[in-house]
Amino acid sequence: MAPIEEVRCLNNDKEFAWKFSSEYLRIGTRLVVNASQTAFLVKGGVIYDQFPPGNYTISTQNIPLLNKVLNIPIGSESDFQAEVWFVFLINKIDCKWGTITPMQIEDPKYGIVVPLRAFGQFTMKICRPKIFLQSLIDNRSYYSSDKIAEYFKGKIISSLTSLISKKMVLENISILEINAHLDSFSSFCQEKLDFKNYGIDILNFNFMAINVPEDDESIKRLKETKDLAARIKIMGKDAYQMDNQNLQASAPPPHPPGANYFVYVNEQQSGPYTMTELKNLAKEGKINRNSYVWKQGMSNWETIDNVSELKLIITMAPPPPPAK
Repeated sequence: MAPIEEVRCLNNDKEFAWKFSSEYLRIGTRLVVNASQTAFLVKGGVIYDQFPPGNYTISTQNIPLLNKVLNIPIGSESDFQAEVWFVFLINKIDCKWGTITPMQIEDPKYGIVVPLRAFGQFTMKICRPKIFLQSLIDNRSYYSSDKIAEYFKGKIISSLTSLISKKMVLENISILEINAHLDSFSSFCQEKLDFKNYGIDILNFNFMAINVPEDDESIKRLKETKDLAARIKIMGKDAYQMDNQNLQASAPPPHPPGANYFVYVNEQQSGPYTMTELKNLAKEGKINRNSYVWKQGMSNWETIDNVSELKLIITMAPPPPPAK
């Protein structure tokens, strides 16, 4: 095969990297590198000499790294085999991403796990072309920008669950408040999504929406817990002594047959529980005579010690172990 007299590649927005079709070059071959391109001489999968934008005539002087392998005499017009790769320093904009399956995120304020879906877009750019080529070079002759964007979209989505959780914990943001903080989440994730080891920068990373399933039972429980916490905060430290009007507004939903009492311990409402379940909670030490309970028909939350039918539950539980 005759050696190539000139090597060049036209700019396009469809590829991030492209290999010149012929491997046969000679000392004296013209190499044209356009703006927003970087060219590399590659042999045996190893990247040698790099050429920024400009017009070049290949000589032993401007391929010092490759010539250590080839050992071409100075002034020679020898033919040699090497690949010429062009990497395009372009921005791939409007790369859309979205979670395929819901992310399971725990609300840092109320401790309830809720499934979320998120959607957005980002821009990516080859910023260190040699590292990019080293990390992805194989037997292909080009790397389409769409394929590369798809690859990094997958890596982004795999990182989002931990990033969103971390941001929520750092700033104590509830899932119910999350859509008011989309810009803040966007900036945080863009800063943390580091693909420099691939020679790529993620630019303009944005959340377009974080969807919360309103009909999911976890969201219903989350809203109930938030409402109860808000009422307790408004009523102050003596929040347990609610008047009848506030109690009715915050009353738990109707309990199923066989279940009687709701329990409020450690600022968490749980239940309803049957008498048998309450006995087990008492035996396990999870409730005591000072624990607050409520059932339909009661005008207010009361301690177990003030509910006659529950006093026996506490007396049936073993007393605390003797002090040493």
